[in-house]
Amino acid sequence: MEWMILPFKRFLDFRGRSRRKEFWMYTLFIVIISVVLSIVDSVLGLGGDMSGASDVTDGSVAVSGALSGGLLSNLFALVTLIPSLAVSVRRLHDTDRTGWWVVLSLLPLLAGGVALGIGAAQAAMGGTGMAGIALVGGILLLAGIICSILLLVWYCTSGTPGPNRFGEDPKGQGTDADEVFG
Repeated sequence: MEWMILPFKRFLDFRGRSRRKEFWMYTLFIVIISVVLSIVDSVLGLGGDMSGASDVTDGSVAVSGALSGGLLSNLFALVTLIPSLAVSVRRLHDTDRTGWWVVLSLLPLLAGGVALGIGAAQAAMGGTGMAGIALVGGILLLAGIICSILLLVWYCTSGTPGPNRFGEDPKGQGTDADEVFG
């Protein structure tokens, strides 16, 4: 459980390194809580539209609720934004990469979404000539997706052994459990 909440303890720490275990246990914790909050949002009528859930026979009900974003799940996403960015940056540091890659992957996604939204809004109002904006938006989204896939690969990559330019190897530092049972 300690690995799941460690990024909350280090939520403003964008320096140093984080092991894969810290990153992925935190990610698992975030996904589980997000799914639970999305279901609670839906049950309490706080958003998280899960209409058509009775038609779904597989496990995608929770995923569809998580994607629609209710009040509680959106608040949780806001609360976990900074710790998530910090642990992502530290994870990249462990692989001897700069944390700016996180920003580089977010910018095209955000800009592409805005461009697609503008193009769709103009088209819905009967505007013409917005195909260029929509095309740019699509290209930016594709670039952001490619950067996100690259980040995923790096998050899964083993950290550099020993110290690197971002600090000491976190594998050698241990945890309280290691001190008790080690």
